[in-house]
Amino acid sequence: MTSDLDLPDDLFLFHPGDAEDARRTLSFRRTPTVLLTFAANRFTRLASREYQARFGIGAMDWRMLVMLAREPGTGVNHAARTIGIDKAAVSRSLRRLADLGLARLDDGSTAARGAWRLTGQGAALHDRILDVALDRQSKLLDGFTRAEVSAFADYLRRFLGNLDDMAADGTTQTNATQRSD
Repeated sequence: MTSDLDLPDDLFLFHPGDAEDARRTLSFRRTPTVLLTFAANRFTRLASREYQARFGIGAMDWRMLVMLAREPGTGVNHAARTIGIDKAAVSRSLRRLADLGLARLDDGSTAARGAWRLTGQGAALHDRILDVALDRQSKLLDGFTRAEVSAFADYLRRFLGNLDDMAADGTTQTNATQRSD
């Protein structure tokens, strides 16, 4: 199977050679989805370790601090859709942040349907972690030009758009022939 870009499947495959029980499978070096998954997993694991050690929260809680800093009054459903995490994980994180005094529900709101906001303590922690996150990002992008960073972000946005299309189709394949770009 090939895409409309004529990328042959073999471009992404690893051929193990003569081992009796080895099978052709995805290449760890040439398959963008594999590389993205590996990078995201490592990035999240290292961020969680650092944020837990320095600030007492994990990467998921940091994501929620960012979400609440960007969009005060955010609800669970909106946060889950925006960051691509299931609602249960978002709810658990928000409860943790509330227990730590970092986030709160608006008056009269319920946890499931409510509007969440940072507390003063949450906003201060966000600002402290933001400096660390920006430093980490700078180290990760060391050696990239401004144009490469811009192109990389564009590729990831397009990738996320394709994921959204797949989710909307309810399939694991997109209908690339119906796309205009």
